[in-house]
Amino acid sequence: MSSENLPQSPQRSPEPGAEPTRKPRVAVVFGGRSSEHGISVVTAGAVLRAIDRSKYDVLPIGITTDGRWALTADEPERMAITDRKVPNVADLAESADGGVVLPLDPGNREVVYSEPGSVPKALGEVDVVFPMLHGPYGEDGTLQGLLELSGVPYVGAGVLASAVGQDKEYMKRVFTSFGLPVGPYLVIRPREWESDEKAARARIADFAGEHGWPLFIKPARAGSSIGITKVESFEGLDEAIAEAQRHDPKIIVEALLRGREIECGVLEFEDGPRASVPAEIPPVQTHDYYDFEAKYIDSTPGIVPAPLTPEETAEVQRLAVEAFEATSCEGLVRADFFLTEDGRFVINEINTMPGFTPISMYPQMWEKSGVAYAELVDRLIQAALRRSTGLR
Repeated sequence: MSSENLPQSPQRSPEPGAEPTRKPRVAVVFGGRSSEHGISVVTAGAVLRAIDRSKYDVLPIGITTDGRWALTADEPERMAITDRKVPNVADLAESADGGVVLPLDPGNREVVYSEPGSVPKALGEVDVVFPMLHGPYGEDGTLQGLLELSGVPYVGAGVLASAVGQDKEYMKRVFTSFGLPVGPYLVIRPREWESDEKAARARIADFAGEHGWPLFIKPARAGSSIGITKVESFEGLDEAIAEAQRHDPKIIVEALLRGREIECGVLEFEDGPRASVPAEIPPVQTHDYYDFEAKYIDSTPGIVPAPLTPEETAEVQRLAVEAFEATSCEGLVRADFFLTEDGRFVINEINTMPGFTPISMYPQMWEKSGVAYAELVDRLIQAALRRSTGLR
């Protein structure tokens, strides 16, 4: 990539109290090392299309699957699912070996780009990062910790809330401690599986004996329904465990909850978090459950607002905000529930950086709540700019 094609360094901000001389600069960071890499790219493409360029300067930064921070073209049309295939950062990068480096000095927000054999070039200051990363190495508090060290504000949950929101075990433990209803689950840690597989299988068999089949075997720290298997009997267990462990050595086993799948969005306003109208996820007839392809490839439209009674709507909104507060979230959350056959809401999980693809439920719920997509993106950026880094 020639230096002439690099993004121009914006003019620096004046001293506090003076009139601004440039627009705030937003670094949209996406991709990453997790199995949700492709969906992260799709999500970032939607956000890039929505950011008001008359209000903000934008710097797209993609993280490749091997962890290189790459400068990418601002071309969201190339960041969509095509022929049932998700995009990747390597195809969008301006260079095969160039790298972007964020500052680690809280007094310096200047981003630097370098290529082997070339003089590093300053790309200018970044005022806020919009991390569109899903899964480990991005949504789990790791990137948030880096940004805290750098002193750069960012959209969404902080280190603790991001880590809790990524780990289904500790998320459920926090929910339980705050009195939120969760379904039956069992955790198999890697040391337990490695030391005595037979005993681990016996624990799962006991769990199935108590709660019945089928069971869902999941990676404990993954999203987008990746690595999940619905197991109908003990015979399919080993294959399901191997599939979950491809994505995470720690697995979680969940009992089947019969009922309707209900989602609710939470957004941080100036006066605190508010809940959107809820949505219902209807069954996808070609899939046994709401797996990756059912979500992103063969999806059917969600029902927004969900056909609930006023009392049910108020209850799920209350629980969604409580989940947001219990996990010390900031910015946004999508809370996922089951409305069981006996009329109870049971929280399944939260997502601290929910999908923003054109078919994603979080923006759809807020659209029906009176917050259009572009306004939603703007509110998240503005909330991040108001918030300081560090302890708060």
